[in-house]
Amino acid sequence: MTLDFTAIDFETANGFRGSPCAVGLSKVRGGVVVEEASWLMRPPENHDTFDHHNVRIHGIRPDQVAGLPRFGELFPEIGAFIGGDVLAAHNAGFDLGVIRSGLEVSGMAGPAYDYVCTVILSRRCYSLVSNSLPYAAEEAGVPLVNHHDAAEDARACAGILIDIAARNGAASIAELYLSLGLTVSHQPAFDPSRDPLSKATLAAMEALAGGTAGSAPGRRFVAGWPEEGPNPTPNAAASPDHPLFGQTVVFTGELAIPRPEAKVRSAELGARPESRVTARTTVLVVGDGFVAADLRSGRLTGKARRVLELHERGQRIEVLSEGEFLQMVGGHLAAAPA
Repeated sequence: MTLDFTAIDFETANGFRGSPCAVGLSKVRGGVVVEEASWLMRPPENHDTFDHHNVRIHGIRPDQVAGLPRFGELFPEIGAFIGGDVLAAHNAGFDLGVIRSGLEVSGMAGPAYDYVCTVILSRRCYSLVSNSLPYAAEEAGVPLVNHHDAAEDARACAGILIDIAARNGAASIAELYLSLGLTVSHQPAFDPSRDPLSKATLAAMEALAGGTAGSAPGRRFVAGWPEEGPNPTPNAAASPDHPLFGQTVVFTGELAIPRPEAKVRSAELGARPESRVTARTTVLVVGDGFVAADLRSGRLTGKARRVLELHERGQRIEVLSEGEFLQMVGGHLAAAPA
């Protein structure tokens, strides 16, 4: 057995997972990147609105993809590049969700994939205050220059998995996961003509019917402390391979969604939401437009500074931006007003 897989990264036009506008892929054989591919594309019809927030992150504009093939037209080439490989992605649930939702709204069936998540592996094998792709890539010795360029992000993801396998003396993904006591995840084959649509696609279809496809309703800023709401009980039946399962999550700063809703979403996925940072805290989600780079610039809330102190004292705790959190729970940031 050798370390063989394909790393994948999608960028989307808006908050719906099924709106891919770019993809990058890195094929690895024997622990070495041997081939790469990337495409710009038009998102599926009726889901091709570009949100300001997404454009600001990845820099892809509608005019850059005008006239290009849509995702459904390109997927045969993308699928052929992947072949039967295990897929690797940083926050893999998002990227596998892009494939599923993008094909569902294109009226196309999708193949089954085994996949691994380098966020989960980074959390297990590194000790970082942020397991965002730039931090994990730097730890792996493959620092990112142009984060959110799909090709570079896929290459960085591949480098992280290669590094983690090497640190664990694993010659294959199967051997790595066995040594860590983890199970490789699986997305089954599907056909939207006969199988139930995914939750993300159903929500997007409902939004489309209501005239709000591609963007979430904005929420006016209200001065004062955000409402905490109750701390719901974690869903014991949630999938244990989700990055939030078993985590103790605290929220800080102004979020684009109400904090009680954020707590419900995290609890549904097996996390335990709490209202303040303690020795039990393992994840802090930071709003107010925070990104991981702010950990170095010092633009932090009091709770975030407390997390840095605890991390320096040896507590296994990490910081997530709201964008990273919403990718994990299947939501998205509200579109900026025009």
